[in-house]
Amino acid sequence: MRRYGSLQAEALSSVARRLVEPLPDSPVVMDVGCGAGTMSVPLVSALREHGGGVLVLVDATPELLDAACTAARAEADGVVQIKPVLADLASEDPLSFAGPVELIWGSRVVHHLPDQQRGLRRLVAALAPGGWLAVAEGGLETRFLPWDLGVGAPGLQDRLAAARASWFVSMREGMAGSVRLPVGWNVALADAGLGEISAFSFVVDHPAPAKQLVRDWAVDRLTWLAEIAGPQLHPGDREALRRLLNPSDSEFLGVREDVFLLETDTVHVGRRR
Repeated sequence: MRRYGSLQAEALSSVARRLVEPLPDSPVVMDVGCGAGTMSVPLVSALREHGGGVLVLVDATPELLDAACTAARAEADGVVQIKPVLADLASEDPLSFAGPVELIWGSRVVHHLPDQQRGLRRLVAALAPGGWLAVAEGGLETRFLPWDLGVGAPGLQDRLAAARASWFVSMREGMAGSVRLPVGWNVALADAGLGEISAFSFVVDHPAPAKQLVRDWAVDRLTWLAEIAGPQLHPGDREALRRLLNPSDSEFLGVREDVFLLETDTVHVGRRR
């Protein structure tokens, strides 16, 4: 998470400033599903530039919450107050303690909830009148592999993407109490009670030849994809994955000069009426 966060840091800093700029003085901002603090630090920095405020960090994993708090407090410089909350949005109400919140940020959190629409309504209920909800969900498929790797058949990235999509459907179907969300995020935000709905996308671009941090991230990403999608792939693709992830192999992804990172994430924003 920290490796990935480092690669997103510049883009997320711009997103954080954009979201914080219209808020009132000394706002309360919440980072739901904060993880290790990928967006927490940019939010703290944006709040400092804004004159201060409160950042509430919410996560269900103690180790991640501690890491996010440590990183956020190092950036706060006494101007921003950090409040950690250990809670799971899927089963608890972590939002009532803070009072009305002017901005809630959630990145790739809602799609992990069994009932995504209910989760959105709970987030909206925590907003102050006129407060904003921003959820980063969807975008374009992350790319990091060349079309022809010279190992296995060309187009491995696309086959991995299709297998990952199939895995995601199965993962959602296997959730206890899972409810489908058969609409786009703009409609879901409107159904949750928000107005002034809009969206924007941001790009994370690290072209080849990339620094070693990108290659290390690519190994992490491909390892995860192999774990979730490998069983659905042709044996030839599984053999290609084995070679690409073997540090002793000449085709090891961690030393290739043609690895890159290109992704586009979409942020959906709405305002409580």
